[in-house]
Amino acid sequence: MGTITAQIQLTEAELKLLQTLVYQECGMFFDERRSHFLKDRLQRRLKACQLDSFYSYYRLLTSREGRAELALLLENLTVNETSFFRNRPQLDLLQKSVLEEILRHKQERRDWNIRIWSAGCSTGQEAYSVAMLVGDALAYYYLRNPLPFEMPSPKPLIPPPWKLEIVASDISYASLRTAQEGLYNELQMEPVDYTTRLRYFEKSADKYTVKAQLKEIVQFDFHNLKTEFLPRRNDIILCRNVMIYFDEAEQKRLIEKFWHCLNPGGYLFVGHAESLFGLTQKFRMVHENNGTAYKRIEVGA
Repeated sequence: MGTITAQIQLTEAELKLLQTLVYQECGMFFDERRSHFLKDRLQRRLKACQLDSFYSYYRLLTSREGRAELALLLENLTVNETSFFRNRPQLDLLQKSVLEEILRHKQERRDWNIRIWSAGCSTGQEAYSVAMLVGDALAYYYLRNPLPFEMPSPKPLIPPPWKLEIVASDISYASLRTAQEGLYNELQMEPVDYTTRLRYFEKSADKYTVKAQLKEIVQFDFHNLKTEFLPRRNDIILCRNVMIYFDEAEQKRLIEKFWHCLNPGGYLFVGHAESLFGLTQKFRMVHENNGTAYKRIEVGA
């Protein structure tokens, strides 16, 4: 079959079919303002599959054999823009206030497990940033609140008896592969200061690799936020710049899921351009030094 170069003209009905399929699969909503982006990504996949009609492609997407192609289309519809320590005021709030509160309450209950979920983790910088911040915070907390546990040698990143687990999920397999590799170039490392690089990365030529000790903390996994099978019992959830892809109905459903996926008193962090205002009564906004988070409210409390 020859290479397909001509642009396929979509009818309104065909566009609606594609919008509905994408929405049903992952909750992403492409209104009129973003339909050009959807059409552009569709043209790319038609060319890659060497198909010359929308109907042929739609039949492929909805067939059992087309599940892999559907996953590739959805992957192409997400803009995997991320960076280390993105939105620093919010991460400062997480490290200095939210985490401090969580550690104090956990120590009172002798619960040494901390579980964090990075939902929509892209190529891994957010999850690794949080792991570094929590590692530093725990070391500082341990100095002020020493516990009668023997410190192993060499000294671990997370002081015993504390245990940290970070689940990082995304809908893009390509992004997850990059995240698991943990290899970043100089441009990607720009927000990471010299001391942090020394502590958490190995330099090889012009690239930086996340050290094994940090990698072990983060578990990368495929998750579609549209499904019900999501990581539970989290102390903190970060879902930043993901809900902008969803319509209001899907946002409300997702926030409800996050409430159930959080431990009592847990915190949800969303993007700086996102808000829970008008979407739920189950979270209370916390604002400090330009950083914002939402604390789970216990229903009936």
